[in-house]
Amino acid sequence: MKNSLKPKHDMRLLFSCLFLVSFFNSFAQEVKPEIKPIVKIDSLYREDQFYFSVTYNLLLQGPTGLKQDKFSAGLSGGFLRDMPINKTRTIAIAAGLGLSYQNFYQNLTISKDQNGGNIYGVNSSSEYVSNRYKQYSVDVPIEFRWRNSTYESYKFWRIYSGVKLSYIFSDKSILNDGENTYKISNNKDVNQFQYGVYVSAGYNTWNVYCYYGLNGLFDKSVKTLSGESIGLNTMNIGLIFYIL
Repeated sequence: MKNSLKPKHDMRLLFSCLFLVSFFNSFAQEVKPEIKPIVKIDSLYREDQFYFSVTYNLLLQGPTGLKQDKFSAGLSGGFLRDMPINKTRTIAIAAGLGLSYQNFYQNLTISKDQNGGNIYGVNSSSEYVSNRYKQYSVDVPIEFRWRNSTYESYKFWRIYSGVKLSYIFSDKSILNDGENTYKISNNKDVNQFQYGVYVSAGYNTWNVYCYYGLNGLFDKSVKTLSGESIGLNTMNIGLIFYIL
């Protein structure tokens, strides 16, 4: 009788040992600590950014009677290279390259005389059907930057101010006086090289923007039929968006 019970006892002992080994193995797998990857934070960050602006365009310092009508819009976009100059990287200088489109609806008309020369006049809106001027330029903005950004956050307050140099590579005025349509492209009287100052300020992506041209859109020697110098300094007011 004793010999028949011994194998059963041995089997039970064997199964118990296997169960305990399996249990401790499963437990060891469950409590194994999770190893998380180490993420390196770049403390030497730059605010290199693409920018895009939408503006309302104004003409200032023009001849007597100059008025604008409709909505004169402007669009610009480009890239700025950020160069921090302090340890916390909250102050920087940036330079970039961009393109602009500017459109103006106003009552400064440009037509042609019999010899093909340009005739400039300031007319009442009742004297023509439509009149507009548009231009395309390459821009080089250079700005001084302040922001309260950190390398852990991309949302911050900013004030950027600087100068913008522009080269007008294409311009066109279109006048329809009801009898004739005058289309004048790449007007030799337009100052192709433009420069001015600007400021942008805001939080995160949304920022207000203002630019003022320091030199006239037209050459100083260009005058209207009444003998007034045309000049015309430009101002752009609107929004500018920065995208990393």
